[in-house]
Amino acid sequence: MSLILPTSDMSPFTRRDVSRRDVLRALGATAIGTALGGFSKVHAAAAKDSLAMQFYKSLTEEQHKAICLPVDHPKRAFVSNWWYICPEQRLHTFYSKDQQDLVKQIFESLHSPEYREKMDWQVQKDLMGDIKNTPSVGFFGTPADKDFEFIYTGHHVTRRCHASSEKGLGFGGRPIFYGNFAKAFRETKDHEGNPFWYQGLLFNEFYSALDGKQQEKVLVAREPRGEKPAEVIAKRKTDLPGLCGADLSKDQQAKLHDTMRRMLACFRPDDVAATMKTIEDAKLVEKLFISCYGGAYDIGSDKVWDTWQIEGPDMVWYFRGVPHIHAYFHLPV
Repeated sequence: MSLILPTSDMSPFTRRDVSRRDVLRALGATAIGTALGGFSKVHAAAAKDSLAMQFYKSLTEEQHKAICLPVDHPKRAFVSNWWYICPEQRLHTFYSKDQQDLVKQIFESLHSPEYREKMDWQVQKDLMGDIKNTPSVGFFGTPADKDFEFIYTGHHVTRRCHASSEKGLGFGGRPIFYGNFAKAFRETKDHEGNPFWYQGLLFNEFYSALDGKQQEKVLVAREPRGEKPAEVIAKRKTDLPGLCGADLSKDQQAKLHDTMRRMLACFRPDDVAATMKTIEDAKLVEKLFISCYGGAYDIGSDKVWDTWQIEGPDMVWYFRGVPHIHAYFHLPV
């Protein structure tokens, strides 16, 4: 099944976009010169729009009314492992084929080129062969709003971006979700085929660079965060488990910073840069707490930690590998 699902019965003439062929047919051969000039100007203007803005401008009145929410809508701060921003409006039923193609381009643009194929695969895999699991998209606000946002949601996927700009601004400062079960609901210790396990390996590489006492502090004897939507991104001012970044050496702090940057590699470079700049400017590394979880959260009891958290008063990064990968990231930028 392709990510670009069968088009709906929506007539192309109910949309605001008009093809070059339609323009020429409508105006006739005697007006070809004028039509081409106008067409070029229209497309020159469109080329300046972000992909998300192009999609926004393509919406019919019905679509606009259904999927464009107020800029301060409560759902803007919501995230879950499986949810739909507009449950009744799915990509395969509510949009034209051209609009579906544009949404696919937007989604791919939010990831680094080398990971785009894997991210498309994750969305397809987590449809679980059922078209009713197709993702849903929406907007918060309008182009007049400073923080106009496009959002893409579904099973194991929540992505966001500023809708007026192609430049990544750090996921819009709102929570995102990524996850997958690649070969089975209960994955093995090596998480075969899971496109996000590379982050787990990078975390364990950082863990191995700690001394014995630090490793003892990172491995905490408690439960990780609960996954209820409000709880999983709740920022704690106190009761932060694990090892504090302030207790790391300067070299270790630099390694933690580099590890986080490398773990974000699947996302587009601008979002990674904006996120890491926020971490640097706010000196967050010294305020973060690093923890990992054994027992039932260590698949195969091999001490390659499948579940970990990096969190502080201003940031939450939760990664759970049991029974398969769920990951939440939230850092206001």
